[in-house]
Amino acid sequence: MIYEKHIFICTNQRKEGARQCCGEVHGMSLVDAFKKKIKEHGLQDTIRAQKTGCFDICEYGPNIVVYPEGVFYGNVQPEDVEEIFNEHILNNRPVVRLALPFNKKPEK
Repeated sequence: MIYEKHIFICTNQRKEGARQCCGEVHGMSLVDAFKKKIKEHGLQDTIRAQKTGCFDICEYGPNIVVYPEGVFYGNVQPEDVEEIFNEHILNNRPVVRLALPFNKKPEK
């Protein structure tokens, strides 16, 4: 694996009137915030954050996933970036309050 951790942030955009969309909320601001934290800590060679398309779990959005653990986070707000970064990225402790319950489908 090239990176110790890889953070994918949904930035998908849908047509107006379609279902909720991460990119419309603040997907790119999350990308920028994670990239800033990576740079501040000098971890560009070991941690990567990047935008991605839809995970098809829009009802939980904005969504991110951290690999190699495969932990999906939902309803991620800009103020959550520091906690996710410090706990999960730096200390390998997923943030339980934001982790998604993939044994259940969201209620529509």
